[in-house]
Amino acid sequence: MRLSVLDVGSNTVHLLLLDVYPGARPEPYASHKTALRLVDHQDEQGQITDEGRDLLTAFVVEARDFAVEHRAEDLLAFATSAIREAANGAQVLEHVQSVSGVTLTELSGDQEAAITFSAVRRWFGWSAGRILDLDIGGGSFEMAIGTNALPTVATSVPLGAGRLYRAYLAGDDVAPPASFKALRKHVRTTLRPAVDRIAAGGHPNLVVGTSKTFRSLARICGAAPSARGPYVPRVMHREDLRLWARRMEAMSVAERADLPGVSEQRAAQVVAGAIVAETAMDMLGIDTVQISPWALREGLILRRMDRLVRDTSNETADPKDLVSSP
Repeated sequence: MRLSVLDVGSNTVHLLLLDVYPGARPEPYASHKTALRLVDHQDEQGQITDEGRDLLTAFVVEARDFAVEHRAEDLLAFATSAIREAANGAQVLEHVQSVSGVTLTELSGDQEAAITFSAVRRWFGWSAGRILDLDIGGGSFEMAIGTNALPTVATSVPLGAGRLYRAYLAGDDVAPPASFKALRKHVRTTLRPAVDRIAAGGHPNLVVGTSKTFRSLARICGAAPSARGPYVPRVMHREDLRLWARRMEAMSVAERADLPGVSEQRAAQVVAGAIVAETAMDMLGIDTVQISPWALREGLILRRMDRLVRDTSNETADPKDLVSSP
């Protein structure tokens, strides 16, 4: 069957269609997205403006119609930090539902971390041992660690790349050193309680970075481009990241946009994401991060697939029937 998942994030609203079958790997079929940047449509009281609400609603309608046109049988729709932290987030969700008929489920930060972790576990398998996953979004930064399908510890902090750029670096094409110093201090202070929680989860056998910011940073640091496919190992070393973070501090937004793996829409904020990633790796004593092609959207699809398997399985089947005859 064909499933679709709609992700309303801080930077983009992204619809992903996948062909799924019980027991098989989900195969991407089509993608449809827009760089809405909901966080730019908030007023001084932290409310999403009517314009932002209407732009979001219009794209949800467009995404719904795209999914129907391409014969998707189910639509999973969710919203993350841009909605859950808006003062009028509940009212925006109600408006979207009343106009489009699509119900956006609001995920907490800890839920984001746990669902993303489950996708990472499925990608790397049980042989990876204890996994630590790091995920930087536009509004928040999630971390999760564990040895099972779900993490032992999952946590979220308000250290998204877009949020930090607007708070500390916006207004200057090249922000002054004092702004970066203040940003680094804020990131370290905010991370301390979360880092202590993650450290209590044990020493990881594998550290993974997920989502667009980590993919972009790894590409800047020399990882293979996306055109090489999902099975090419992609790693990022802390020393390379440290070097590039300092270089990007001295670059203009246009110069960052020319870096490999950096889109024009994310060029301004990528340096803030680099500072979060570098600081987290430093505080956790991590030298290398491996990039996973699967993250939150895939985690939601995998959960839906698991339910399909349970719904279609024959609970009274003879165990012998599950083993092929010689």
